[in-house]
Amino acid sequence: MGYSALTDKSERGFLDGQFLIAMPGVQDGNFARSVVYICAHSSAGAMGFIINRLQELSFSDVLLHLKLLEQPEAFMLPDATRHFPVLSGGPVEPGRGFVLHSDDFSSESSIPVSDDISLTATLDILRAIAEGKGPARATMLLGYAGWAAGQLEAEISNNGWLNCNAHDEIIFDPCVDSKYEQALALMGVSPEMLSTDAGHA
Repeated sequence: MGYSALTDKSERGFLDGQFLIAMPGVQDGNFARSVVYICAHSSAGAMGFIINRLQELSFSDVLLHLKLLEQPEAFMLPDATRHFPVLSGGPVEPGRGFVLHSDDFSSESSIPVSDDISLTATLDILRAIAEGKGPARATMLLGYAGWAAGQLEAEISNNGWLNCNAHDEIIFDPCVDSKYEQALALMGVSPEMLSTDAGHA
């Protein structure tokens, strides 16, 4: 399922607005120890963003690449803007940028993902952030994670993922290194308790 699925939210799946937390058995380098925020889930598949993988590009790099500012201006950006987090959202369309953000910013292309969170994938939000006029809380992601119909459900039943309700604080936490443990803690689980063996009765 692709990004376009977000524009049709007529069918909501049970994983909408959930965190997926990778089990130790997930060896895929894209998803090992990952926390994924699911934005759209339906019978057609699922789409979400890995929220605990930093991207090598800085926000200044992104702005320069998109020609939203010139090199001298990049040096003048406030610290908060220069250090604005840019994450690797997933292996699908890794060159495409998205911003998950609080709902205090809206443009014509903003898509509500939950009651408090929206997604914008156009340059206007990057300009607003660069000018200090962006949303109160936001994170930029390059690429996304997508699953075909039934694929994610099969992975969960094969003990690939745990799932729980998402928390905004974890989504927007700038410290990505602790998000895996934070997400597990929502379920009262520590990493040491996880087994790679399926525990089906």
